[in-house]
Amino acid sequence: MKQFKHLLLAAVAAVTLSGCSVFDWMVYKIDIPQGNFIEDNQVEKLRIEMTREQVEFILGRPVLRDSFADDTWYYVYQYKNGRTNELTRKELVVRFHDDKVTQITGDYTLSEQFNTPLHDSALTPPGVTTP
Repeated sequence: MKQFKHLLLAAVAAVTLSGCSVFDWMVYKIDIPQGNFIEDNQVEKLRIEMTREQVEFILGRPVLRDSFADDTWYYVYQYKNGRTNELTRKELVVRFHDDKVTQITGDYTLSEQFNTPLHDSALTPPGVTTP
């Protein structure tokens, strides 16, 4: 009888512990977004020679500013799907020189007009003179 109780206890413990992994698909796991979510239309607004304030107005504050080179801003977005555990990561690196944008790299496509500064005459409406 004592042996039967030990056997029954071991069987109940084994079934209980195995249930933790068998029903894992039933447990709800949340999606986890982290960082700056940047849309393509925001990146299309960026131009060479924009100031830091203009970039921050369009994209928001960067996730990381390089401690050793203050002229580099990192915009990083990471999304982990709770159901599939699939990880999506996008990043945009903005480099400045004399407080003006000089280079943008990362996982986004820059617009064709990126290399045309905002103060360039090509962007000035007809009939408006610039100093």
